[in-house]
Amino acid sequence: MKHRKGLFLSAIVAAVLATTGTVSQADEPVLMPGAIVREGPNPVTTPNQFKKAPPWRIGFSIWGFGNTWMTQMVHETDAEAAKHKEISKVIFADANSKPAKQIADIEDMIAQKVDAIIIAPVSYTALTPVIKKAVAAGIPVIVHSTEVDTDAYTTEIQGESLYFGEVGGKFLVDTLHGKGNIWVLRGQAGIAADTMRYDGLRKALAGSNIKIASEEYGDWSYNKGKQVCESLMLSNPNPDGIWSSGGDMSRACIEVFKEFGKPVPPITGEGNNGFMRAWKDSGATSMAAVFPSEMGAAGIRAAVDLLNGESLHKRYVLRPAPITKANFAQFFRPDLNDNYWAPSALPESDLKKYYGSK
Repeated sequence: MKHRKGLFLSAIVAAVLATTGTVSQADEPVLMPGAIVREGPNPVTTPNQFKKAPPWRIGFSIWGFGNTWMTQMVHETDAEAAKHKEISKVIFADANSKPAKQIADIEDMIAQKVDAIIIAPVSYTALTPVIKKAVAAGIPVIVHSTEVDTDAYTTEIQGESLYFGEVGGKFLVDTLHGKGNIWVLRGQAGIAADTMRYDGLRKALAGSNIKIASEEYGDWSYNKGKQVCESLMLSNPNPDGIWSSGGDMSRACIEVFKEFGKPVPPITGEGNNGFMRAWKDSGATSMAAVFPSEMGAAGIRAAVDLLNGESLHKRYVLRPAPITKANFAQFFRPDLNDNYWAPSALPESDLKKYYGSK
């Protein structure tokens, strides 16, 4: 995807940056659909600050393949990188959900003198020193998908986990008329995205009479989510509603209710095709928060912009409207399998290749 800015504006942009430290919204690079400049203090990089002649090698570190969302995010990233002939290599590293492993991976990328590093962090706090080290070495660092406890990075593209949790919580408050007992299916312990999604839920519940009756970690996975819901069905049956941090857990929980022969209570989910299929088939009252896997591709676009000498804001945020009964047909793909996540920037040929039903 080409998203270069008009050359006739370059002199004006430079003057604006020099005097105000801002980039006009009309001139803002399009990192991905729906990405906006976050409110509040938000500096921009200096023009040509990270400009380098190609070819470029890009480091790409993820927290781990805990669920199929991460797999699709990697596909999206690879597909975007393939569009840029200036990128000679993407050096990929899987931290396997271990902060020490991700730190070591990034240390190795610094030692290899990569031209940019893209990170989906495993830890909110542990990566601060190594991010600072990379930036001190002159390497731009792009963070996406989950937050870190530092502003030393160059730029970030975030799905805003607090918003994700809050829209699901508000759905339950509205659906349950502000009262009842709910199950809470959390993601992976220690991951910032889980903590912040949960904080968003608590924010939405504040002032209501909805109580969290049970709370368990399901690691955003189908298998662990099913185990958790089976256990909760035996220990604390008949919840009035279920809030889920997403992943494949909601689909698993719907199947547990079906196996026990019980109606599915109002339940939140995420834009996973398998969940949407289970939602449709069960007739459940539901919604799905949207957390686009295209954030990985946006990381590549940000790296390309920076290495081309363009200016980016430090913080970009996504707050997409949730999937509801009203717009369900725009997102559900009955022709694709349960591992597909909506929406996606992958071309139709790749969607069929990776997620075709047959």
